[in-house]
Amino acid sequence: MSNPVKGAWYLITGLKLIFKPGIRSYVAIPLSINILIFAALIWFGAQQFGVFLDWLMPELPQWLQWLSWIMWFVFAIGGLLILFFTFSLLANLVSAPFNGLLAEAVEKHLTGQTLQGGEGSFIMSIVPAILHEIKKMGYFLAWAIPFLVLFIIPGVNLVAPVLWFVFSAWMLALEYADYPMGNHNILFTEQRQTVSKKRFLNLGFGSAVSVATMTPILNFLVMPAAVAGATALWVDQLEELQKDRV
Repeated sequence: MSNPVKGAWYLITGLKLIFKPGIRSYVAIPLSINILIFAALIWFGAQQFGVFLDWLMPELPQWLQWLSWIMWFVFAIGGLLILFFTFSLLANLVSAPFNGLLAEAVEKHLTGQTLQGGEGSFIMSIVPAILHEIKKMGYFLAWAIPFLVLFIIPGVNLVAPVLWFVFSAWMLALEYADYPMGNHNILFTEQRQTVSKKRFLNLGFGSAVSVATMTPILNFLVMPAAVAGATALWVDQLEELQKDRV
């Protein structure tokens, strides 16, 4: 059952799960926070850009005043690119304390069982969750830099985009598997070993998440859907593998 297509389908499963009663409340709060943060950043950027144009336009000849429309267009495109490249990083940090709770709620919905020790203080878990997220980012960067070097090696750079996509899919699979597995106190090193046993299944899941992340509007729902999907994948496919290790 290490089918990449089946792995990709778990993202659709997760998208369905996040609208279930008892689960959607864990999605609404971090999603609202992320939308507010990005709306505030876009508003602030537009305000500052407007001040810049007010300073610049009087200095231009009258026949060049039409450039303001082009500059606003360039600002909009640049803003969308910045939004795309920073969304995952900032959203991960903001949502990290909530994602463990979301994974716990999804697992309870799927299995009907409450996790032991899952009633800990949310406030006390915020800092450790963010620190753990930063550690995962460090792991990602340690592998990302060698992969990025491939883009400047003649010949190899022809296949570098494909290799980068596969690498990104793998990292996303590990990223989201961490939430349900972390709820069971499984360390990151052991998580990688378990996920590796169904590599193609998880690569399919990570690939679907990667493509969905690049889709405007949908990318706001990708994170909770991926957490829920990874939890369903854990319950269906990986939990038995972990029990075999014990």
